[in-house]
Amino acid sequence: MQPVLEVEALSKSFSGVPALKNGRFRLAPGSVHALCGGNGAGKSTFLKIIMGIQPRDQGKILRNGSEVSFSGPGDALANGIAMVEQELSPIPAMSVAENIWLGREPVRFPGRIDFRSMNRKTQELLDGFGFNIRADQPMMSLTVAQTQLVEIAKALSHEAEVIILDEPTSALGEAEARQLFRAIETLRDKGKGVIYVSHRLSEIFDICDSYTVFRDGEFIEEGAIADLDKERLIQLIVGRPLNEEFVKQNQSDPEQVLEVRDLSGDRGLSGVSFTAHRGEILGIYGLMGSGRSEIFERLFGLSAQAGGEVLIHGKPVRLTSPREAIAARIAFVTEDRKGSGLVLAGSVRENLSLAILPGLSPLGVMQGGREAAGARAMIDELKIKTATDALSVAYLSGGNQQKVVLGKWFLTAPEILLLDEPTRGVDVGAKREIYRVMSDFARAGGTVLMVSSETDEILGMADRVIVMKDGHQAGMLSRAELSAEALLHLAV
Repeated sequence: MQPVLEVEALSKSFSGVPALKNGRFRLAPGSVHALCGGNGAGKSTFLKIIMGIQPRDQGKILRNGSEVSFSGPGDALANGIAMVEQELSPIPAMSVAENIWLGREPVRFPGRIDFRSMNRKTQELLDGFGFNIRADQPMMSLTVAQTQLVEIAKALSHEAEVIILDEPTSALGEAEARQLFRAIETLRDKGKGVIYVSHRLSEIFDICDSYTVFRDGEFIEEGAIADLDKERLIQLIVGRPLNEEFVKQNQSDPEQVLEVRDLSGDRGLSGVSFTAHRGEILGIYGLMGSGRSEIFERLFGLSAQAGGEVLIHGKPVRLTSPREAIAARIAFVTEDRKGSGLVLAGSVRENLSLAILPGLSPLGVMQGGREAAGARAMIDELKIKTATDALSVAYLSGGNQQKVVLGKWFLTAPEILLLDEPTRGVDVGAKREIYRVMSDFARAGGTVLMVSSETDEILGMADRVIVMKDGHQAGMLSRAELSAEALLHLAV
């Protein structure tokens, strides 16, 4: 069977440094093909070349057996190749329908946009894939997960033969991911070729039938998923065996650090009460819209309509702003590191010092030596891979960017660490490093609260788990009670 897309010996260098040395790939019609590799493996460069976003230095791209060359994403779309990128780029003030059909809106005489037709077509598209979103909703009213589903619907609206999904579930809960998987199965049954990029290895084994692995910018191996197991795939990705994925060495202490009483906040959060202890990793689990992240927004002073009481070491604390939360030794690593965790135009050093700027400039003058020393300490402690602390943080891999966000907060000497999807969009090796950092923080006496939509992550790292549903607390599970079935039973 002739591949719908074939790539041979693709290469690309930046300022003489090779990012891709031997990109090879074959996609069959009716196949969901996993493109696997760690951060820095060359996957993003490879996909950008295919879409015409970046020019190639060498190599061939063949579409249905004929060599092609694209000057931009519009060219690729015209040739039946669509891509949903990991970094979302909606137009917030426009509706869902306007975003999906931007630049190709249906018109009626005398050249006016036919909004009724556009909304109808959009709703049919959304409903056809089981996405519970209204066509006339403004994009700014959607959650990150819903925005991701709209971007996917936009790509599917082009009826391309090749669909590239780059970390499509990075912002989705398990229920939304299942909707996406059903949509992918529909595409596969229609004979479409899907390139699936994900750091969630369980998804690869659930949805994909074939795989290709890149490492250090080079093609390593391809084959059928049925001939592979998780341990072998991890070894191909990182270049060595990884004996254990989760690093957990903390021990929860009876000492109560945080107590939450009848917490309420924005978007329906209500009646949430729990405690967290010294040395504990407390998991918070639930489906999209369950109120998981809203708990963190309330604890970090980001919730406009806040209620309830928060006590630290038995004393009530006022948390109506991030400044007050930081003063109470609370740190918050958000789920969107690029949108709210980092200043991408800044350097590694500048990003690491963001949360302690007042202390670094007590008289209005930056103490550069202290800033550099703090940055160097975090780079060494967290093993951040960067040539220099002056390098723009935008050039780091996803895993190293996440370590910069963690380092920024560790410099504030927090006692309570709020982690919202701490390993989203990072490879299996970087995940292990982040788990080590979490475990070390808790083992040193810190208290960790972790929101995660990954069941394996919750099972692997949490000492206890709060399960959220519809803004309310559905239950609490001890580590002995934890199982995927128990989590889902409470969450749905």
